Amino acid sequence: MSPVALTDTVTITYKATLKSGEVIDATPENKPLTLSIGDGKIFPAVEVSLLGMEPGQTRTVTIAPEDAYGPHYKELVHTLPRSIFEGKIEPKPGMILSLALEKDGREEQVPATVLSVNNDTVTVDYNHPLAGKPITYTVTLVGINK
Repeated sequence: MSPVALTDTVTITYKATLKSGEVIDATPENKPLTLSIGDGKIFPAVEVSLLGMEPGQTRTVTIAPEDAYGPHYKELVHTLPRSIFEGKIEPKPGMILSLALEKDGREEQVPATVLSVNNDTVTVDYNHPLAGKPITYTVTLVGINK
């Protein structure tokens, strides 16, 4: 059988980990993922790593933050008055909240991770929780459908 090419549909298993070794995503056991190269189901940098692989082969690729969830922007970390949460929720570090932000004259709900809480303020991060982190994928090609 010929190796993976641009127009192929492939079946893979994968595990995605952070530098610490923490697993952040993986195909469920005995449930491989089927996708067409270029369909956007996985990050393009991971798709490219599949090219040239043959069934049964495993490849490990580390993708840069820019090719995954983007860089971590310091300007997306905000300190808010704790009073805006009174009577609604008791924020705690690690919580992910849906907060209202104005963008282009419209109010939108945006997820934010609570970083810290003190008596008067709450510091939140509007970046994706995985922003700024390289991700290592270990991918095994199960099969190719030409």
